[in-house]
Amino acid sequence: MSKLNWVKTAYGASLLCATTAIALPAQTLETLRRFDGTNGAAPEAALIQGTDGNLYGTTYDGGANNGGTVFKMSPGGALTALYSFCAQTNCADGGEPYGALVQSTDGNLYGTTVGGGANDKCYLGCGTVFTITPSGTLTTLYSFCSQTDCADGEGPFAGLVQASDGNFYGTTTGGGASKNGTVFKITPGGALFTLYSFCSQSNCADGLGPVAGLTQAADGDFYGTTSGGGTSSACAAFSLGCGTIFKITPRGTLTTLHSFDLTDGFYPSGRLVQAPDGNLYGTASGGGASGGGTVFRITAGGGGTGSTFTMLYSFCAQTNCTDGVDPIAGLVQATDGNFYGTTSHGGAYDSGTVFEVNPGNGSGSALTTLHTFCAQLGCPDGSIPFAALLQDTDGNLYGTTADGGNIGVCGYGCGTVFSLALGLAPFVETQPAFGKAGKTIEILGTNLTGATSVTFNGTPAAFTVEASSVIKATVPAGATTGTVQLVTPGGTLSSSVPFTVLKWGRPR
Repeated sequence: MSKLNWVKTAYGASLLCATTAIALPAQTLETLRRFDGTNGAAPEAALIQGTDGNLYGTTYDGGANNGGTVFKMSPGGALTALYSFCAQTNCADGGEPYGALVQSTDGNLYGTTVGGGANDKCYLGCGTVFTITPSGTLTTLYSFCSQTDCADGEGPFAGLVQASDGNFYGTTTGGGASKNGTVFKITPGGALFTLYSFCSQSNCADGLGPVAGLTQAADGDFYGTTSGGGTSSACAAFSLGCGTIFKITPRGTLTTLHSFDLTDGFYPSGRLVQAPDGNLYGTASGGGASGGGTVFRITAGGGGTGSTFTMLYSFCAQTNCTDGVDPIAGLVQATDGNFYGTTSHGGAYDSGTVFEVNPGNGSGSALTTLHTFCAQLGCPDGSIPFAALLQDTDGNLYGTTADGGNIGVCGYGCGTVFSLALGLAPFVETQPAFGKAGKTIEILGTNLTGATSVTFNGTPAAFTVEASSVIKATVPAGATTGTVQLVTPGGTLSSSVPFTVLKWGRPR
């Protein structure tokens, strides 16, 4: 079920590790739901919080047709399978959704499936882009390999990102002009444009096989990673290379920012996240000082020597990799400024961990193991977390495990949904996180009823309370980029990331 079907090798265990790991007593993790196959199995994508206050996600397997599902879960843990893939002949509606969903400004959810679709040029289908309403009506927007030789790409593992222009952007692991993956744009109506085909340069110096999705940074460009390729001579022995970090403009001009070289990691497969300091943070699932993967930081913009790469932590620094190994998923920066993530393996029981990284000021960043999975017989708390975490507006972290839960079904369990409370305060989140003056945006939160004030970086805004979980506000004239704040009966809530005010499509 893993996204990673590549053989990994431990490298350079004799290299010195300059980072430190801290093991704290396990935090209290609550298992909210255990999948049973009929309602889905193997959730391998991050959850998202909808404007209705529910959590939405996908399972790679299970459901009525064993093709995976889209599901909704209430804050109390009640789970509803909204759609079961492979409902159509030959899975024309798609199958095996690996990537996370994104809620569009139209209120619907958009996502991808790695398999299925209308075209049978691939072994298990070439994949699709779909949209689904919160009530479960699914529409297939695009089936990959619709063009000769799959020039439009195939196999989108990652989810989409809705950009400031209203379109969606994503990646495919295969297909394209060189059959090594693409970056694409797709309109809400389903018109797809291939922006870049990887392995366009000699020896795939520009990278190949992007597994992770894209991140649109504050400069308007997109940032991502490729699982292979690059220019590192240390990776020459590996025909697929160690992977890259890249920047690409909305028009398709690509710049390689970094090529991994084993010592700083290899096979990056998680989405990057941009922090308020302007830097991008991410993980590589292998390599590093002990071969267990890394956490890294890279400056945005520029290229080559214009981007500074810093390795913050190398996994498997502790005996038997009790600090975790294989951080397949990306990171989330919580409201305390620290980064949180998961490792798919390692930990005290080799079933994965939840960890916290304090970015610090350099390569001496400290890692804290918050939870080690499978401490009890049968792994009722789950095992093998492939997905990134979500910080809900209630302040808690939410995530999934691909295995464990109810042993006896799906072999070793069909996976779980869990929450982890760390005492972080509630906050609000804007959807989208950008907009021009006069645009109506939604503000997500908890217990918003009775709000008396909404401001955009100090400028008052007109608003209406739609429900206890959502407020609609109009970006006020004169507003500038900064924090959105709400005054509620329970106190003042601030946005977790700055809201970007656009002027003629550009930030100001």
